[in-house]
Amino acid sequence: MSRTSTAAPPHIGRPAVLALGMLAVATAALESVVTPALPLLQRELALSPAQGALLSITLLITGALFAPVAGKLGDRYGAKRVLIRLMAVVAAGGLLSALAPNLPVLLVGQVLQGAMLGALPLSFILVRKYLPPGESQVAIGLVTGLFMGGGMAGTLIAGPVAEGLSRHWMFALPTLAIVVATLLVNALMPHDPPARAEARIDWPGMLLLSATLLALMAWLAMVPSLISQPFLVGGLAVLVVVLATRWVAVERRAAAPMVDLRMLAVPGMWSSCVITFAVCVGTSVATYLVTQLLAASADGYGFAAGATDIGKYLLPSLVAAAASGPIGGIAARRFGTRAVTVIGIAVMAAALLGLTVLHTEVWHLVVAKALIALAGGVCITALISSTTAAVDQDDTGIATSLVLVTRVIGSAVGVQATGAILTAAVEPASGVPAEWGFVAGFGLAGVVTALSVVVFRIVKKGDKA
Repeated sequence: MSRTSTAAPPHIGRPAVLALGMLAVATAALESVVTPALPLLQRELALSPAQGALLSITLLITGALFAPVAGKLGDRYGAKRVLIRLMAVVAAGGLLSALAPNLPVLLVGQVLQGAMLGALPLSFILVRKYLPPGESQVAIGLVTGLFMGGGMAGTLIAGPVAEGLSRHWMFALPTLAIVVATLLVNALMPHDPPARAEARIDWPGMLLLSATLLALMAWLAMVPSLISQPFLVGGLAVLVVVLATRWVAVERRAAAPMVDLRMLAVPGMWSSCVITFAVCVGTSVATYLVTQLLAASADGYGFAAGATDIGKYLLPSLVAAAASGPIGGIAARRFGTRAVTVIGIAVMAAALLGLTVLHTEVWHLVVAKALIALAGGVCITALISSTTAAVDQDDTGIATSLVLVTRVIGSAVGVQATGAILTAAVEPASGVPAEWGFVAGFGLAGVVTALSVVVFRIVKKGDKA
């Protein structure tokens, strides 16, 4: 791995960190507005269900491609320089989405908006470069928590803004916030010099990693159609394996690889990815199933809640998600990332498994969802702190971006698996899922989350050895 820079960088103040936090809120809000407003977009743009599904995953797919590329470029050429240019692309995408008269233009806007997922690893590079270790953990927690809170805020305001103003303002308002936050970051954050500008860019590795992630996200999107299109789904799975194998071969031979594979062998790195995957499966399952339960007919197991009521019930989760980052950063600095992560996993698994039995009252769902949002956010913050400590400073961007890509993949797996379970649970007579489908979804997510503790035991044994 590369050597860490020895030059003493200037110290940034609280306003600069808050500017990064504002940018995290704005980008997360823009990222999350499509899903809750998807029925409205389908009506206004006359979209078929298949087109609606494509729209809902476009930003997710392109974001998974942008994040590692942005992190790598930030490591090499300076995070502030890359961040400002990346946000210009995002702002252009947001403006295009706001003005889009049809689906093709909106899809182009969503592709450009996908660049926003590169903002977090670039922010972590700056925080780690300009703050001492203890303060950087708290700052990482703040930025991470505000990103999670911004995502929840975008989910809550998308419907009211689209219905009260228009779908155009649903994209325009977060885009305006991104522009303002980017100007603040540009004014308050010092310029960081390139770390390894003399090295050549590993274009083959970059393209192969992007192709692998693209094929993987497409495969995840098609998993629910496994029964109807088994050969296509199987073919995509084979393609993912082939591309991943080829990428590993290219990276092993590259003089300046996109991802130093020795970095992936570091226990703190691969364990963070595995646990992030499990935690994000749990959080995505909880978000999906709780929302479905609240909206389900009150004649059965549901509560017939409308969009406004669901937003009100999810408000405690918004607060918990926003608070989880700073709490996780402070706790990680005081008690260590391992202890914080284990406690967070325990709380999250208990809440998920508890929902298999206690989901008959609204307060059951509200309390459990808030606990899951808090515990999940604390875990992710601690894991990102652990990742930044496990690699060289010059690898901060690519390392944290790989963790964030794992977050996207875990969330996609959780939603797709849960959708498949609910589809299997649909009763022919009523056309709605049976209650056992929700129980199975919560139970599976709880078990997956709890099993991630095994990773810590393996890492601990490896450290002792």
